[in-house]
Amino acid sequence: MNNNISTDKKKMIIIKNPDGSSTEVELVTYLISDDQINTYLVYSKGEISGAEGDEVIYISKILQNGADLILQEIEDDNEWNSVQTLLKKIANA
Repeated sequence: MNNNISTDKKKMIIIKNPDGSSTEVELVTYLISDDQINTYLVYSKGEISGAEGDEVIYISKILQNGADLILQEIEDDNEWNSVQTLLKKIANA
């Protein structure tokens, strides 16, 4: 009898797109900035890229709009550098 049952369960969440459609994505993790002000969602759409078959990961800033949470693209280079530092902390832990 083979008892090697995978307990790796993907946490799936629904993201509503600006056009009103919805997309189901895998929640990888979330990050909180060192100053505790900004929160970021790290997620995957199951896409594979490159010769190595690496999974494409997306990172968006989470903004509160009333009862809704909105994802915003990170466009500021300094903010992006801070997010990369947060990711490196996780990868090196």
